[in-house]
This record gives sequence, structure tokens and C-alpha cells, in this order.
Amino acid sequence: MMQVWAVEGIPEIVAGDDLAAVIGEALLRVELVETLVDGDILVVTSKVVSKAEGRQVEAADREDAITSQTVRLVAQRGTTRIVENPLGLVLAAAGVDASNTPEGTVLLLPEDPDRSARELKAALEARFGIRLGVIVSDTLGRPWRQGQIDLAIGAAGVRVLDDLRGTLDAAGRPLEVTITATADEVASAADLVTGKSRGLPVAVVRGLAHLVGEADEPGARSIVRPAAEDMFRLGSSEAYAEGYQAGLDAR
Repeated sequence: MMQVWAVEGIPEIVAGDDLAAVIGEALLRVELVETLVDGDILVVTSKVVSKAEGRQVEAADREDAITSQTVRLVAQRGTTRIVENPLGLVLAAAGVDASNTPEGTVLLLPEDPDRSARELKAALEARFGIRLGVIVSDTLGRPWRQGQIDLAIGAAGVRVLDDLRGTLDAAGRPLEVTITATADEVASAADLVTGKSRGLPVAVVRGLAHLVGEADEPGARSIVRPAAEDMFRLGSSEAYAEGYQAGLDAR
């Protein structure tokens, strides 16, 4: 049986805080049933990871901060930009967040969320003497679907993808394309108990020990679809530019 609960008692995080130590202290204050056990997965929102790592920057103009984090413009409507950021993620505003930060500042995503997850895993495993998975989550929108969900942008010691190709479905037919994004599903489950405005940035997911492994498991970066396999690689601006150039070349 899977269980998910938020970790209470985590204070406001600022640059330089030892996030693993803060989380560890919070876990020690809760009831015994809520302390970590072998095979648990800890889901930590990217916002507190970014704050601890000093990713808060001065930015009177949020658009300038978005531009600095843009590798590729995928689409734009009005002032809303969908871009690819340095992590390979395609999302609105490059993941630059102006909520819950002092006026005139914005928060960038962690520079390397997989590394952040590995560091949290190592510190908490050493403290509690258990085998642990860690996911760093962030909120993303989805093409063709209303609303946003939390996804894994960093992971350590978690099987982020479960490749079911070659196995059989319940009717005995072979599965040919099914690869389950397990890390994203775990991140979304955690968001159901942490929420966006409750001040609860950490959740524990129990009952999925079969997904927990060593620190050298592929991280969340491996979930990003390679460009060569992306059927929707071109954004509207890029598609227009290519079509326009092709028309000029055909003259």
C-alpha cells in the first residue's frame, strides 16, 4: 500500500541553509510512524532547493531573467513565452518564479537538480542509516491539457522510467511502446499533500521501495525526450521561420 504525507515544521529556507539538516530535524520531530524507513522516497519542491542554493537573483524585470534562462524559444503568445531552459525542460517562463520571493527578485530553478537530489540522498541516508530515493519536483503545464501538475526535474536513487516494452498486458498481448514515467507520477502524488500555498515543501512517499536504488540510477534529466525523437520539436516561431526560408529557397 502506498502512503504519502507532507513533512511539517520546515521553516522558511534562505541561501546557505543546510537543507538536508533542516529536513532531517523536521523528520525527527514528527511521530515515529512518519520518520523515514528503508525504501521511502522523499519529494522536495525545487523552490526550497533553489532558495538553499542561492538561486534567488535581483531582477527588476522578470522578462530579462527569463531571457537569461532561455536556450530556445518554442512559442510565444503576447508576453507568455514557452521556452527550453538550460536543463532541457520546455516550460513557461523558463521556470523563473516570482512568487514567495522579495520584491525585485526572482527564483531560478536549481542549476543541476539531479546533483541536488544526490546530495540530499547522501546526507539523509547517512543520518538515518536507510536506503532512500529523492525527487526534486517542479510545477509544469502540459500541451493539450488544462492545468498544471508537479513533475520530477531532479532525482537520485529512483527508477525514473519503468520500461514495460516487451512485457504482456492483462490480456496477454505484448506492450510495444509503454514506458511509465514513474518519477513524474511520484512527484504528482506528493503535490496532492503539499499543495502550492500551504508552506509544506517536502513529502514522504512510502510503499514504492521497488523503485528505490543506488545513487547512480539515471536522474530526471534522462526523462527529457531527445531532440531526434521529438515529433513536436519545432515551436510556432521556428516552424514559421523554417517555412518562410524554405519558400525563399524555392524561388
